[in-house]
Amino acid sequence: MKRWTFLLMVAGLAGVATTLEAQQLAPDLILTNGKIITVDDQFRIAEAVAIRGERIVAVGTNAQIAQRAGAATQRIDLQGRSVVPGFIDNHAHFMEEGAYWNLELRFDGVESRQEALNRLRAKAETTRPDEWIFNFGGWSPDQFVEDKSSFTRDELDRYAPNSPVYLVFSRSDAYINSRAIEMIGLEEMDESWIQRDANGRATGVILGPRGASTVRRLADFIDAPNGARANLPMDVVRSSSLAMLHDLNAAGLTASGGGCQWDDLYREFQAEGLTSMRFFCMVSPEVERGPGMPERMLAAIPTMRFHDGDLWMSNTTWGEQFPGGGGDDLYSATQQPVTQEAWDQFGDFSLEVARAGIQAWIHTQTEIAIEGKLRQYERINEIVPLRQLRWGLMHMEQVTVPQLERLRDLNIFIAVHPREIVTGGLLHRVWGDERANAMPPLREIQDSGIQWGFGTDAFEVNQYRPFQLLYWAVTGKMVGGTVVNTHPITREEALIAHTRSNAYAFFRENDLGSIQAGHLADLVVLDRDYLTVPADEIKDIQPVMTMVGGRVVFDAANE
Repeated sequence: MKRWTFLLMVAGLAGVATTLEAQQLAPDLILTNGKIITVDDQFRIAEAVAIRGERIVAVGTNAQIAQRAGAATQRIDLQGRSVVPGFIDNHAHFMEEGAYWNLELRFDGVESRQEALNRLRAKAETTRPDEWIFNFGGWSPDQFVEDKSSFTRDELDRYAPNSPVYLVFSRSDAYINSRAIEMIGLEEMDESWIQRDANGRATGVILGPRGASTVRRLADFIDAPNGARANLPMDVVRSSSLAMLHDLNAAGLTASGGGCQWDDLYREFQAEGLTSMRFFCMVSPEVERGPGMPERMLAAIPTMRFHDGDLWMSNTTWGEQFPGGGGDDLYSATQQPVTQEAWDQFGDFSLEVARAGIQAWIHTQTEIAIEGKLRQYERINEIVPLRQLRWGLMHMEQVTVPQLERLRDLNIFIAVHPREIVTGGLLHRVWGDERANAMPPLREIQDSGIQWGFGTDAFEVNQYRPFQLLYWAVTGKMVGGTVVNTHPITREEALIAHTRSNAYAFFRENDLGSIQAGHLADLVVLDRDYLTVPADEIKDIQPVMTMVGGRVVFDAANE
């Protein structure tokens, strides 16, 4: 905790020093004639902002900022455009899945089934025969406006006749074509997860995650273990990662939490001046799996090091599992019983992490799992106070109002990852409309006074684009426009949750998450005003410029 207190103090002093420096030195860049949505504590609206080096040195009126300019100061006329802080995704799998970004066919935000098929055809035209075309989720047929039915083998055959196709509906069914069926010998298999027509012919629909994962294993088209580095040529990983960073910046993203499987590569990007995202790395001990693994993890706790990086990348949180616990299958309306022994194991391990002063964020989805972990945290809090650790529970689709009150008392951060954006239809089929309409209970989370923020858990379970997320938060609508959540929040509340709140989650509230003097100049210029456009148009907002540390990392004018 002393380390975190020191870091916050240093960041605060840096901000003061930068402000004093600004009184003597002209800014390198000023942006004027805009609508600067600061997202500071007062949620002020300004006209202009001044930047020197990596940091903002002043925010104010056009006249106030213009008088600071020197002969060498660059100027950008915003022409009335809105500016928001750079978006922070509190949990995503960007480094992990970015390694094969150029290889994967993605349907993020695609509302038309025909458009998805057109993308498949375009991919097939640039793919060698018998080379797999694939994706691992981030979409569902429920997001298509004109037709929400499953893809069939015959349909996929028409658009990719020579390529084996494997497309996964997030955490659910998979869809494959005839070439894929032939290559893995599916017709000869006798498995319950193979959907067949009246004549016994495989339809190309693979039912459920067990079948989807089995087909992926049999196809063996990519060696990319969950949570680990993909075994691909480094030139592929490098080019894919850079392409992904470009697309994230184009969406307005400037920072993210999550695994940092390719930290060495991203340090190379930093040395080459190619860094364009900040990463708050989630780590846990690297120990051999199998019998005795919990004990090996326990023994490794003293070796863990956190908050020892720089402004671009640092190990920040433990994630995303502790040994023990259970009852956390969001895609089943019934859960396997969890023994008290399993919960005690979870609690005992949590206690040792707390004693080490480590910030921890843990994967948690169902009401049962939340309750089990919360009881253990309440017990631990009697021994080691948790409030200063800023522990977090992630996903949290089924958190209840009474649980929120107890979590607030412990200062547990709620990381909301709304998979409803793409799988709202599935959750409604599993849990029924009344329950699913409050997965998560967004309005109640906001009103509880708890610290919380948005992430996506992209790419397998969700799409990654901030304005699609904000559209869902304000309207309750998933991709394609179907209402799947009836507990929406305001635009201002949603924007705070995707910026300033997440800075707090990572102990970076003194230099990230809002546009104010002393903060790092991470900001996004928009093509329309987020605060005033019709709610249904929020998803269509496009960044025209993204800056990270005062450097332009995306400029639509140069695309």
